[in-house]
Amino acid sequence: MKNKFLKTLGLALILSTVACQAQERITVKGTQFYKGDKPYAYIGTNYWYGSLLASKKVGDRKRLLRELDLMQQNGIDNLRVLVGADGGKYDFTVRPALQYEQGKYDEDLLDGLDFLMNEMRKRKMYAVLYLTNNWEWSGGMSQYLEWNGKGAIPVPNIAPNTWPQFMSYTEQFHSCEPCMEALNNHVKFIIGRTNAYSKKKYNKDNTIMAWQVGNEPRLFTVENEVKFTKWLNNIVDLIDSLDKNHLVSTGSEGKNSSNDSMEIFERTHQNPNIDYLTMHIWPKNWNWFKADNAEKTLPTTLENAGKYIDDHIEVANHLKRPIIIEEFGLPRENESLIEGTSVANRDIFYNYIFNRVAESVKNNGPLQAANFWGFGGEGKAINKDGKWNPGDPLTTDPPQEPQGLNSVFSSDKSTLEIVKKHNLQLKE
Repeated sequence: MKNKFLKTLGLALILSTVACQAQERITVKGTQFYKGDKPYAYIGTNYWYGSLLASKKVGDRKRLLRELDLMQQNGIDNLRVLVGADGGKYDFTVRPALQYEQGKYDEDLLDGLDFLMNEMRKRKMYAVLYLTNNWEWSGGMSQYLEWNGKGAIPVPNIAPNTWPQFMSYTEQFHSCEPCMEALNNHVKFIIGRTNAYSKKKYNKDNTIMAWQVGNEPRLFTVENEVKFTKWLNNIVDLIDSLDKNHLVSTGSEGKNSSNDSMEIFERTHQNPNIDYLTMHIWPKNWNWFKADNAEKTLPTTLENAGKYIDDHIEVANHLKRPIIIEEFGLPRENESLIEGTSVANRDIFYNYIFNRVAESVKNNGPLQAANFWGFGGEGKAINKDGKWNPGDPLTTDPPQEPQGLNSVFSSDKSTLEIVKKHNLQLKE
């Protein structure tokens, strides 16, 4: 009798532990996300450096855990994370790199990715993992070109006024067969990985909401649309073939990634294996917002952002898919890099974006979520010019940008309160 009781008790404890650890899968039905059998709408963040912070050698795991806890306290359960960087030999790029040579990986940084994912799993958080980058700051497509004989990367921050050359250089990616094949191999390697901490295969781990092709993949020229679309369809189909359990997205800025054409954006996203759409909104970069004339340009920023959102909602309705504003940011007052400087203008911008999400969710529209750029946590700029050097604290601002420019720090209580308030409303 005693043995039977102990077996029953043991089985109950096991079942209780399994139930406690179960992570519900994120799916898409029509223009809505679902977590299990319930609608899932959210305000998340960009946390591209999470796996670097989780590294044993170059990271700070105690800081990582504090930041994950703080995000969780503010209702943030969705993080957009970079799957490492490539190359890592240039200044103004992420260093160290996960893929330091083509097909060769830093085991410590892979371990960091595993650790991050496992800690997110414990907190019932979800990750959107993007697999490459259109831009030089993490290597990405330009690094594959250099690895495959296309010459040195014209890194814009090293050689000023070389953005046109960089764009032309990177456009070659969609014609470079060995480059595309190398990226495919990277995709296969990461999706086929087993997490060293949770022992879960990545393609079966519900901590992952979605795989994303990359950060802001672009056509660059209208003449490149056919090659770009062929490449995009091929890599989307590859991801889908390797993992039927998770969603797939492209990481597009939307119109701004599509030669300012909503028609091109819609044409390049016809593939039914693209489960949801994305858009990015950068008022400073697009010359809508001027920090030295905020009073005049902030209303224009909100007006332009509204039009940009409306245009993309229309495409999402055509394609009958959800859409996320997965990048948007604004500097603090006078583009200060110092925590404690006013974020009043940013809070107004964030409130506008979050209200647009709430309105769409309420009316069963396709705009279902937003990931602000981004959570800088305990990071800070330690150089007066904001430059990042290896070993400096990581912020959400990539190495080619002034550190702290668009970061929401742990101390930005007013912004985090806005995030928390809207997350509570979306989960009601």
